[in-house]
This record gives sequence, C-alpha cells and structure tokens, in this order.
Amino acid sequence: MITRAPVVAGSFYPESPRQLRQEVAAYLREESKTQIPDSSPRALIVPHAGYCFSGAVAGRAYRLLENQEYDLVVVLAPSHRHYFTGASIYSCGNYATPLGEVAVDTELAESLIKENPGLNFVPAAHLQEHSLEVQLPFLQVTLGKFMLLPIVIGRQDWSQSEKLADTLAALADKRRLLLIASTDLSHFHDAATAEILDQRVIEAVAAFSPESFQALIEQRRAEACGAGPLLTVMQAAKKIEAERVEIISYNHSGRISGDNERVVGYLSAAIF
Repeated sequence: MITRAPVVAGSFYPESPRQLRQEVAAYLREESKTQIPDSSPRALIVPHAGYCFSGAVAGRAYRLLENQEYDLVVVLAPSHRHYFTGASIYSCGNYATPLGEVAVDTELAESLIKENPGLNFVPAAHLQEHSLEVQLPFLQVTLGKFMLLPIVIGRQDWSQSEKLADTLAALADKRRLLLIASTDLSHFHDAATAEILDQRVIEAVAAFSPESFQALIEQRRAEACGAGPLLTVMQAAKKIEAERVEIISYNHSGRISGDNERVVGYLSAAIF
C-alpha cells in the first residue's frame, strides 16, 4: 500500500492543518445568492484552482454536504501533467492531505480495473495532479471520514465517457453515492470573452444536457479543462435518475486579482 502524499499543500492551499481547516471552514460560510432545496446532492461540479482564487466558489457547493452521509465519494478530475487515454483509478493505497489520510476503496478500484477495459491504474496521472487533491480537504471538513474512489481522466470521447458513466451509475445500486466533477472553465482570455464562453457552459449545465455541453467543447465554442469529468458526471447522474441541476456560483480570476486580461473561469453546481 502506497499512500499518495499531498503535492500542492503550501501552494494551492495551506500546509498547516489548523490553517487549512480554518480556511476551508471560512469558504463554507461564504454567502450564496442561490436558494438550494433541503435535499442531498447526487453530484457536485466544483473548480480546482488555488483556494485564493476558487475556494469561495467551491465552498458554496461543498457546504451542501454538511450533515450528509455517503457510502462512497467518486472524484473525477482531469490530467494536467500526464497525457494518456482513458481513466486511471488510484488503486494501490490511500490519498493524504495535511488533514490526514483519506481511505481509498482499493478493493473496489482493483475490481473495476479488472472488469472494465477502459479503466487502468496510471501512476503518473496521479503523482503530480492537483485537480483531485484540492477537493479532498473540503470533503474531509464536510463529511469527516468517507470512502474515496479517485479517478483521473485523460483523453476520452463520448463513447468512453458513457461507458465510464455506466460503470459509476452501477455503483449506486448498493451504495449511497456522491459524484464530484473537478473542472475549471475558460483559460487566459480577457474577462469579457471569458464570461461569454463560460456562460455557454453554465447554460448547458443548467439545462442538464451532456449533449449540449459536449457539442460546445467539440465546436470550440466553450472551454473546460475538466470537460471529461464534467461530461461523465452529468451522464452518470442522469443514469441514477437525478432530475435537475442548480447553479451555485460563478466567478473568474480577474475579479479577484484585478488582472482582467488573462482570466480563468470557475463554476460550482449541484445535481439533485
């Protein structure tokens, strides 16, 4: 068993456990204009930038998990540093953050890899990847102890995404399942352009339309660095009979840093 150690503690989020817990708690208290029904989300869509940029957007969604219980949390995140095709499940140990270890369901991971040709364990996909790691402190603070299935997604088409969605949806038959899609939106456009591109994604997500979202990405009319995770989670959520999406929060880096020439977009949403 090899625990995957944190690699962006001290850069994307605080390295001190006390400071990290306090910062996450503060983001969870961020006010939101969206009135969310009192029900448990089946999935969340959350950003993965440094907490100073996207923590508030993420926190507004993650606070929906407070006082909730799930048997399994599946986090799907994009690969930024290693190119591969398909999806990689970390199956050789746990994930760690400054707040402690997160238990990975390695038995389930190994079983899924054996049963599904599109799934594998690609160690390099997890080694330096931040987009999955930054979600874990929010989950640790809101849920406490939980069982994790960490999946990093490489290049995939609609068919591969749908097969993975089928696999994940089947897990809900015997478990109280939570799906997390880790994604940022447009990258390095001026603020006005970014807001146009991001609004297209927001509309497709709000309509709960994986088809519309995929068309936007294929036609390059919108951007999402976690397009694969977002597409897969929407497909899987439909298969487990989720009914609607609530957009929680949107922001971009220019509104925080003051640099509106090259911004990154951040979205959070919940699927019920």
